[in-house]
Amino acid sequence: MDRLAAFLESFKLSATVITSTDSVEGPCLVLCGAPDGEESSITLRMPGRGGPSRDLRVTVAIEFDNTTNPLMAAIPNEVTVLLKDAPALRLTAEAFLSEVEGTRCGRVAALNRLAEVMVLMMLRQVIDAGVSQPGLFAALAHPNLHRALVSMHDFPARPWSIEQLADSAAMSRTQFMTTFRRLVGVTPMAYLVAWRLTLARRHLKAGHSVKTVARRVGFSSAEGFSRSFSRAFGHPPAAIKETSNA
Repeated sequence: MDRLAAFLESFKLSATVITSTDSVEGPCLVLCGAPDGEESSITLRMPGRGGPSRDLRVTVAIEFDNTTNPLMAAIPNEVTVLLKDAPALRLTAEAFLSEVEGTRCGRVAALNRLAEVMVLMMLRQVIDAGVSQPGLFAALAHPNLHRALVSMHDFPARPWSIEQLADSAAMSRTQFMTTFRRLVGVTPMAYLVAWRLTLARRHLKAGHSVKTVARRVGFSSAEGFSRSFSRAFGHPPAAIKETSNA
């Protein structure tokens, strides 16, 4: 089961090389040292974390719909990977730095694409390494629980029951409920509703009707969807549609 597929499909990932010495306000990748060096590394850093890096080679600003993507909200403040411990990431970093230092045609496009691949690889590293603190990444790293999360992410419109989600995770109902609440911080159904509403807001901004969006994300009626949306965001879904059409 692909734990990142739904996020990559639902949210636009882009990465841009920062050529100025100004600090980056949003999330960023920080590459330090030569790729083949023993201490060379890549750090995934969230806003306001960390100071100047030693042997800094380049900084890459990340935009992954940062304010609305629950994955970005759940990333630890700072994650560093030594390139000697991640061969695929090291090879990608070598190609990236070669483009940084070169002047070949298509350089900007190559830099941006390679930077996006590095972001994806770093997200994989966070999941594979696991995290000690509760949150979405801890749940995605769990050997069983991630299956229920992927099911919700990939098929939000299905009328999921607790029993079905517990079965998908190969856990008892009680074990599933307890583990999910401990790692994610909310109940499975509360998380599912929040995910549906997150997707709904994106569909509405794309210009789809309230009724269509309600059905697409799994609400049985437009009225029930409007009530849930208003409670979550403080305004009815029609307000977004009107803004997008303005």
